[in-house]
Amino acid sequence: MPKPSDEQRQALAGLLGLGTHSARKSHYPELQARLEELEAERNRYKWLFEHAVHGIFQAGLQGGIRAANPALLRMLGYDSIEQAMRELGRRSHNLFVGGDAELAGIRRTLSRERGLFGYETRLCRQDGSAIDVMMNLLLKPGDEELVEGFVADITERKQAQQHLLQLNEQLELRVAERTRELREARDAAEAANLSKDKYLAAASHDLLQPLNAARLLISTLRERHLPEAEQTLVERAHQALEGAEDLLTDLLDISKLDQSAVKPDIHDYRLDEIFRPLLSEFQPVAQAAGLALECYIPAYTIRGDFRLLTRILRNFLSNACRYTDQGRVLLGARKRNGHVRLEVWDTGRGIEPDQIQSIFLEFNQLGVQRTVERAGVGLGLAIVERIANMLDYRIEVLSQAGRGSMFSVHVPPGQPAHDPHGGFPALLPMLGDPLPGCRLLVIDNELSILLSMRALLEQWGCQVLTAADRQQAFAVLDGQAPDLILADYHLDLGGTGWDVAQGVRAHFARPIPVVMITADRSDQCRRQLQGLNVPVLNKPVKAGKMRAVLGHLLQRREGLAESGQGGVS
Repeated sequence: MPKPSDEQRQALAGLLGLGTHSARKSHYPELQARLEELEAERNRYKWLFEHAVHGIFQAGLQGGIRAANPALLRMLGYDSIEQAMRELGRRSHNLFVGGDAELAGIRRTLSRERGLFGYETRLCRQDGSAIDVMMNLLLKPGDEELVEGFVADITERKQAQQHLLQLNEQLELRVAERTRELREARDAAEAANLSKDKYLAAASHDLLQPLNAARLLISTLRERHLPEAEQTLVERAHQALEGAEDLLTDLLDISKLDQSAVKPDIHDYRLDEIFRPLLSEFQPVAQAAGLALECYIPAYTIRGDFRLLTRILRNFLSNACRYTDQGRVLLGARKRNGHVRLEVWDTGRGIEPDQIQSIFLEFNQLGVQRTVERAGVGLGLAIVERIANMLDYRIEVLSQAGRGSMFSVHVPPGQPAHDPHGGFPALLPMLGDPLPGCRLLVIDNELSILLSMRALLEQWGCQVLTAADRQQAFAVLDGQAPDLILADYHLDLGGTGWDVAQGVRAHFARPIPVVMITADRSDQCRRQLQGLNVPVLNKPVKAGKMRAVLGHLLQRREGLAESGQGGVS
């Protein structure tokens, strides 16, 4: 092969910048500057590599660690790079807690995706302990057998997470323990409430018995012509007993309502079935207060719970009579927006607009500054509001201070029926007094009540026979049927006055009118009595109400007997 000529060599040297000595010499400064820049760049990267906060390493994809910075050595607990390279340079699995299996997974990921980012793992330290780290792993461009890794120590973060997890577990345990304690406290409170309710019901039943006897005796005295001083004392005793009765009734009612122990019993009722007993009950109350009590009873049928609805209207009427100094009280009804609005109007003191809402609060009585002026404890309208909420009734109050008030309850209309369910039979206008000469059988296991009933009924002109059980009843009747039976529901040894009354009816084969009396205000007793379809009077019995019921039953019995319909069932 021929050698290049001198001319050719010079041309090649010129092309390479290696021509003449003078030509080469002219390129030295530029070359020197370039070399210095490269050295400075290398030193800068070396400084970053050596002083980086995070660990940096290079490793063969199939082999061990080839280079590592001081940060990584410190993470792994090595004193020198030489020691690290001896132990880690041979096999990379010495670095990962997961060993060969973990490395195999890393290789597969890098071969597929050429990078692994945010990879959390655990590395082996020189002393055998482990450290939690997060890595970014990349295949080096141009050398796919070389892996570059960037490592961040996340031990503190992991410890914080673990601590937070422990705190959460402790919190859950504390919450569970507290929940258990609260559940036990709730169960204890419910048991205490149940015990309280049972005690209150039992105590109230025992209180109502002597209270009933006292009310009957006082009613007997009120109807007698006594000297003015004695009559005043009797009236005061009557008012005191009436206040005690109202207080006890309110406490029982609000306790049962707050415990959701009252279950509504919804039926259709004629309006006169609701209004007439109330009219009979409050007529003497209004007369005693010097008020006129008027009643408008349209031919409506309403749907609701007889006892609860009567409780609402009784409270309205009681307040109207209590807070009206002169004028009148009106009980009526009208249809409004698909409902029947039962209304009680009065010409009393009225209520300021800003005080209307507060009248439904417990233990609140407006315009009463002194204890001597109080009547009850202010629970009546609180009870009304609870009943209305339970039955989804709307209560409306219209009032003008000094002019009077109107309290109303909106109830749904019912379906007209000839024989609707009700606590009272249809009442007829009173024509005379049917009580004088009437033969009454009174059944009660309390001797004081029997004596009180006898005194009151005999004062009304009745012939009164008293008995504590079935055997005594038949003994005092002496083969002659009574005109009417007044029976306490609960008797001794689990017996009931209804059983005795049914036995008397069967013995004489007559549908003798029966009035049941009870001090038991529980829903269970109410449901039992409701199916009997006879009037029910709660103790303490109001004399005026009892006289009205007895009179209407006897009058209706006589009217049906004359028409040949056979009496009252």
